[in-house]
Amino acid sequence: MLEHEVTLRLACFFAVLGGMALWEVAAPRRVLTVSKALRWTSNLGIVVLNTVLLRLLFPAAAVGMAAFAATQGWGVLNHIAVPSAWAVLASVVVLDLAIYLQHVMFHAVPLLWRLHRVHHADLDFDVTTGARFHPIEIVLSLLIKFAVIVVLGPPLVAVVIFEVLLNATAMFNHSNVRLPLAVDRVLRRVIVTPDMHRVHHSVEDFETNSNFGFNLSLWDRFFGTYRAQPIAGHEGMTIGIRTFRDPRLCAYLPGMLRLPFIGKVNDYAINRRPWRQGQDR
Repeated sequence: MLEHEVTLRLACFFAVLGGMALWEVAAPRRVLTVSKALRWTSNLGIVVLNTVLLRLLFPAAAVGMAAFAATQGWGVLNHIAVPSAWAVLASVVVLDLAIYLQHVMFHAVPLLWRLHRVHHADLDFDVTTGARFHPIEIVLSLLIKFAVIVVLGPPLVAVVIFEVLLNATAMFNHSNVRLPLAVDRVLRRVIVTPDMHRVHHSVEDFETNSNFGFNLSLWDRFFGTYRAQPIAGHEGMTIGIRTFRDPRLCAYLPGMLRLPFIGKVNDYAINRRPWRQGQDR
């Protein structure tokens, strides 16, 4: 499985990227405000940079850590008798919860928010936004994932399934696509839809600090971070960060890489910012 994991993930990445890109052309949700060629060059450029960096630092990635944990007998699931299908399902769900909690943490800790704001500073919202993360955040995220794997001891197949799902759902729920409202209402009971996650990319603080899920939508409902719709509506809302609107920082790769080291965080983290109340619809 280790030898085919990279090929499988790359194939799924390009298949979902291509499919969502075509859907965005056929049925866009919003009119984009920045040159698509510029944003795609920068956003996909940081994906290439991150991929090369991770392969240099961690050649076997999360699947390799799962294999090593299994050989060492590390993790809860390596010490209790669980049917393989249930072990796979439980592992995917627990890993998804870990990503939700990690996402909240990257908003709550000012130092981590500095890294994560590269993702939020995108001035538009489309399929490439789902893969736009600062290299330091990518490395920290993988280390957190390693820690969860060591504690959990998931089967290798569960880690492969989770990694493919994480990449695919991140691109799906960041896509600039129009879903029929009835379909969206049904889907978001289980998974995060583009309309649900787009709220998280609003410049409004109280909307940014909602809808943290990437795959399963239940975590936001369970932990009270769910917000149904943006107050300004999906066509009227402003995407990005209010204090970072310069395309030289937000749409060009060199600026994106410098963004964590510019200015002060001040009251932007969850635990230090005022909350505004609104009614979900």
